[in-house]
Amino acid sequence: MVVVAAVDRSERASTVIEEAETIATAFDDPVHVVHVLTRSDFLDMGRTAEKEAGKSVSMEQVREAAADVAQDAAGDLTVQSETMGLVGEPAKTILKYANEQDARYVVVGSRKRSPTGKAVFGSIAQSIILNADVPVVTTTTNGQ
Repeated sequence: MVVVAAVDRSERASTVIEEAETIATAFDDPVHVVHVLTRSDFLDMGRTAEKEAGKSVSMEQVREAAADVAQDAAGDLTVQSETMGLVGEPAKTILKYANEQDARYVVVGSRKRSPTGKAVFGSIAQSIILNADVPVVTTTTNGQ
């Protein structure tokens, strides 16, 4: 089994990694650090590349960019780990990956927000918690 650590580009990623490492150590499992880029991120990258170099961006390049974010977040993990860049709707893509990998846990970061903020803006972490087939551990930071 594996522990899936779902990270973004924020400072929350380090707390997600720390918690995933703690869980992985307890169960002697590897950590899979994943970052998901959305379709709009992909399109934005393509537009930027076309403007700068007149080239299109391949899906493989987008996955590599996402994997770079995961690799940066993984930092100095002391347990066996892999990094993965994925493309899609974040919550669904993370859950699909966790199921495919037979994950023991999924670890996600969340911000403290008001109930109104959660209702209006939604939450990737909330969607993962509500739809996961495995236990989900959340780490919380204040508004970061």
